Amino acid sequence: GQENQLVALIPYSDQRLRPRRTKLYVTASVIVCLLLSGLAVFFLFPRSIDVEYIGVKSVYVTYEQGRRIIYLNITNTLNITNNNYYSVEVANITAQVQFSKTVIGKARLNNITNIGPLDMKQIDYMVPTVIQDEMSYMFDFCTLASIKVHNIVVMMQVTVTTSYFGHSEQISQERYQYVDCGGNTTYQLGQSEYLNVLQPPQ
Repeated sequence: GQENQLVALIPYSDQRLRPRRTKLYVTASVIVCLLLSGLAVFFLFPRSIDVEYIGVKSVYVTYEQGRRIIYLNITNTLNITNNNYYSVEVANITAQVQFSKTVIGKARLNNITNIGPLDMKQIDYMVPTVIQDEMSYMFDFCTLASIKVHNIVVMMQVTVTTSYFGHSEQISQERYQYVDCGGNTTYQLGQSEYLNVLQPPQ
């Protein structure tokens, strides 16, 4: 009976009334949360995706003599570098080729590949092109037997669309290159870069 009604008096200075490690726990929790937040921001913060147009890899040439048409299948090489700490998807690549300010070929590739964290992939893509109609005068130049190399200057334009975390990003590049319209050609990387190549008279 009476024992249950007794009240214990504890001096104010008693250590049992003082929170021993509450401040320590709170401080440690705050530091851990800040650290985790900082790490999350560091690793998840979007970084650039670099696209480098390397050049023309090969050209496959065919002719249609009767209609004076030149068909060029131009294979190009891209380096795509992912500077993020997570994978990104290369959703599509769109490309076009211009000659004498006229679009002579277009291509689009979908669902290309995934690029891992801090990784780089080299991608080849082919653009079928046709030189015809008002540019049929080029047929004589490209089939001229008296010269070995039939270089023409074309502008390569490429746009790479990447996506990550539901966000899409587009990176575009354009570069003047020369290609040999006189026969099938394979180039070393960067060999086809336009320097000071004379175009045939137009």
